[in-house]
Amino acid sequence: MTFQDIFTSGFLDSVSSVSLLDMAAALGLAFALGLFIFLIYKKTFSGVMYSSGFGISLIAMTMITTLVILAVSSNVVLSLGMVGALSIVRFRTAVKDPMDIVFLFWSIGAGIVLAAGLLPLAVFGSIFIGLVLLIFAEKKTFDKPYILVVHCSGEKSEREVFQMITEKTSRVSLKSKSVSAGMVELNYEVRLKEEDISFVNMLAEIDGVTNTVMASYNGDYMG
Repeated sequence: MTFQDIFTSGFLDSVSSVSLLDMAAALGLAFALGLFIFLIYKKTFSGVMYSSGFGISLIAMTMITTLVILAVSSNVVLSLGMVGALSIVRFRTAVKDPMDIVFLFWSIGAGIVLAAGLLPLAVFGSIFIGLVLLIFAEKKTFDKPYILVVHCSGEKSEREVFQMITEKTSRVSLKSKSVSAGMVELNYEVRLKEEDISFVNMLAEIDGVTNTVMASYNGDYMG
């Protein structure tokens, strides 16, 4: 059989139709698993700014993947065209948190497994992954870092600021220091003692200190 005979044969034109019941069951279960992934993401999120749009996209990603795999599995020609069409898609959104990539891959994987008909694997596998993420999210293995920005004037106030920060925090590290006319900006990475932030008000009362700012720090920004 030549290459032309393959394309003129009927097997490329055959379409294994997907019943409405199978489609409804697959998409309904994809929605349920996507919602489960979204709830796990919301429960285990530990970043600085929570994005509800990303959480909702996890639900849509699971359902869209299921829809695409169902369509691809019904026709050989359609599967080849789908691969070519998706190969030109480029995503420009930067994913800063590695856990976001985990949840995206989880949504895509759950959708693929569902559309392949491996329902027990998709359900029990997702439940197991969710339990693992919940267990490790609840177990704190390190203190939460904060960035403390202090504007002061003169070496005396700078020494008093550092002394108070050292006394009131469990760990302190100077990240940057910038000096301008009559003004010194200090950026510290600190670990708090039992989440006590009352010392920030005390820093603002030191002579020479004009401004104090403390923000949660996840390693992506500073200041």
